[in-house]
Amino acid sequence: MKRGVWLLGILIWLMWAGFAYGMTPAEEKRLFELLGEIKGELSQVNRRIDDLNRRLDDLRAEMNARFEQVDKRFEQVDKRFEQVDKRFEQVDKRFEQIDKRFEQVDRRFDQVDRRFEEQLAFMKMLAGIFTGLVVAVIGIVIWDRRTAVRAAVKEARRDLEKEYELDLIRRMVEVLREKARGDEELASIMRRLGLL
Repeated sequence: MKRGVWLLGILIWLMWAGFAYGMTPAEEKRLFELLGEIKGELSQVNRRIDDLNRRLDDLRAEMNARFEQVDKRFEQVDKRFEQVDKRFEQVDKRFEQIDKRFEQVDRRFDQVDRRFEEQLAFMKMLAGIFTGLVVAVIGIVIWDRRTAVRAAVKEARRDLEKEYELDLIRRMVEVLREKARGDEELASIMRRLGLL
């Protein structure tokens, strides 16, 4: 395009120079030949410009088609993002449901803990009552045994004393002890028997 403008400038200058100075027929002939060449080159330049315009139009159409494809892809991406957002919302709802379930489970655990604490307190109370009863029964049994044994021992002594006359035997041992103070042989015999 710059070349065509340049050639047109030369042509205008030559025409001005030809009119201003007067030309010979050879110069005019040469001028017309140059003009023909310039016209040929200008027509080629015009064809090239037309070709460039066609190419530009084709490129514009192709670029528009590509931009439309890109727009469609962006629309698809937007739709996908909307789907992803919906899925995230569903996931959030599910997490909220799970949180509610965990809260319910926590409440149940609290209830179970309370029940265990109540049962543990009840078991402690029962253990205390049982321990008290066992101690009372053992105390009564021991007291009863001692009382019964003492009474039985006293009664057995009385019966033995009556049956074997232990009082008499006791008095005889006392007499022997008195005699053993003065008699060494009797004292050694009584020591051996554990009576002295």
